[in-house]
Amino acid sequence: MTGGPRVTAVVLAYRPEPWLERSVEALLASVDVDVDVVLVDNGGTEGAVDRLRGRPGLTVVGDGVNLGFSGGCNLGAAHATGAYLALVNGDLVVDPDALARLVAVAGQPDVGVAAGSVRLGDDRERCNSTGNEIHFLGFSWVGGFGRPATEAAVDRDVAGGMGALVCLRRSVWDDLGGFAEEYFAFHEDAELSWRCWQRGLRVRYVADAVGVHRYEFDREPTKLYLAERNRLMFVLTCWDGRTLALLAPLFVAMEGAVALMAWRGGWLGDKVRGWRWLWAHRAWLRTRRATVQAARTVGDRRLAPRLADRMDARNFPLPDALRPLDAALAQYWRIVRRFLR
Repeated sequence: MTGGPRVTAVVLAYRPEPWLERSVEALLASVDVDVDVVLVDNGGTEGAVDRLRGRPGLTVVGDGVNLGFSGGCNLGAAHATGAYLALVNGDLVVDPDALARLVAVAGQPDVGVAAGSVRLGDDRERCNSTGNEIHFLGFSWVGGFGRPATEAAVDRDVAGGMGALVCLRRSVWDDLGGFAEEYFAFHEDAELSWRCWQRGLRVRYVADAVGVHRYEFDREPTKLYLAERNRLMFVLTCWDGRTLALLAPLFVAMEGAVALMAWRGGWLGDKVRGWRWLWAHRAWLRTRRATVQAARTVGDRRLAPRLADRMDARNFPLPDALRPLDAALAQYWRIVRRFLR
């Protein structure tokens, strides 16, 4: 719909997605913004991309090769024409005024990312994400999962925005350089959000910017491999050198605990594969770290309160056997925070 700020919504088509056409149509029906949609064919199946092709206000890019969430969003953003860029999952349907509400917040000069109120597809009165949590050891999870939406009805600053529904000024996206495509999928939204905080830009949860999400935790078979590999990539490039040194004993302990959990869960091979990837790409990690650290203006001491000290992901509960370790790690983190820069 025309009228209002110009916003381009980037949507990825990946594998079978029964909500894709609903997602695109809802975006194009948004009110109080001048919206267009860039649909990235990231390996969509079942013909939805072809059925949508030619729809007014829609541009289709990509050739069906899966570039990952990071690469696909970067490709879509390269074809964006709006002053604002929204990233919207193909399995998420926005309310008519959601983009306008996100743009109103993203347009504030001290805001980097405006994150929507993502609701569960089988019960829109319950939350999928009210902004993502980021743990001081790099874990990230959807905040407020399963809670009544009435408990998250107020805008607030959050550590990260869930990539299923976020909005940025195009100038902010360009300054950040978009996503690092090496992440491929998972954790790239945490990394982008954290780089905003490092530059003095807030990440803001917008309570009345609502999108309903057909959420599937284990849709991607490589999720555990990517999530664990990318968590380490995230902290190795984004944490200050002193922070990494102070947390080194905790990282060692946690890596042992996660490896044990992976062995018991049958995905130890994925964990080892992640370590191998990081070692093979250590030169890239050094370069990426130098780039991220050079661009930051805010130190870890000021950012530390944004980080969670306990792992309380409601969509992936911590095993009872790890709760004593979690409590001990939190105590150590409270001490470490006094020595951060």
